[in-house]
Amino acid sequence: MDTITLGDVTVTRVREYFGPVDLTPEVFVPDSPAQAWEDHRSWLVPDFLDAGTNIVNSAIQTWVLRSEGKTILVDTGVGNHKDRPYAPVWSRLDTDFLGNLARAGVHPEDVDIVINTHLHVDHVGWNTYLDGRTWVPTFPNATYLMAKADFDYWNPANENKTLLGRGNQNVFEDSVAPVHQAGVTHLWEGSHRIDGNLRLDLAPGHTPGSSVLRLDSGPDRALFVGDLMHSPIQIVEPDANSCFCEDPAEARATRRKLLGTAADDNALVLPAHLGGHGAAEVVREGDRFALKGWGPFAKYTERD
Repeated sequence: MDTITLGDVTVTRVREYFGPVDLTPEVFVPDSPAQAWEDHRSWLVPDFLDAGTNIVNSAIQTWVLRSEGKTILVDTGVGNHKDRPYAPVWSRLDTDFLGNLARAGVHPEDVDIVINTHLHVDHVGWNTYLDGRTWVPTFPNATYLMAKADFDYWNPANENKTLLGRGNQNVFEDSVAPVHQAGVTHLWEGSHRIDGNLRLDLAPGHTPGSSVLRLDSGPDRALFVGDLMHSPIQIVEPDANSCFCEDPAEARATRRKLLGTAADDNALVLPAHLGGHGAAEVVREGDRFALKGWGPFAKYTERD
């Protein structure tokens, strides 16, 4: 099953990529104890870690939400034909993402809202496509929601010294600026209410404008947490940041807060990059957290 219903909202998982990201656990999540990967190997392998190569597996995917008559995309992946000289895994891809989206019943002109949880290379790529020699909005009828804090942080004109540095080269120019210049962005601050079911809140740390989409509909709760969690190892090791977190201390505090909310509210956690069943349920264990179970989506089995 690639679609579930949460209250009055349907959630569909649309894949762009699943497979290795050329990083070992100690590089990808350097704060995580090596023993934790061994202790939890039974559920990390093979969905989140390749036993033979010891390389982390990751998914690039978009969450499609249908709420109050609107079609909403949460993150737009890497995109095709994008030049990423310092992120070779994502450079000049040619995937059938738009075909996958169409098979989920969504064509570009159907999309009403695009949410970029933050402005990293693997979250904004399908904001645009190459029309001749020009990058133009992929979803012509959509409003693109971006946190102003991230827009300002990643804008090269502001000359910020970022942790990711060249790893995000060209991203603003080909995937952010074109939609802003087209007049279809909304740069929000603090929080942003989308409708009666959905609200965006700032959740800084991974980037200054990292955000979480909160779903609260009928009896159901869900948190679309972007990159505040790259691997489920971060459920049991919540102080372990990925190597891409711009403010490590703030990222740890934000992750703990969100995991606490998920546990206390029985909210499904939907990170951007989980393979396997794509989502997780969390419970408290004293001052720590534990995996309660996986989400109800169909498990990824084939790798790209």
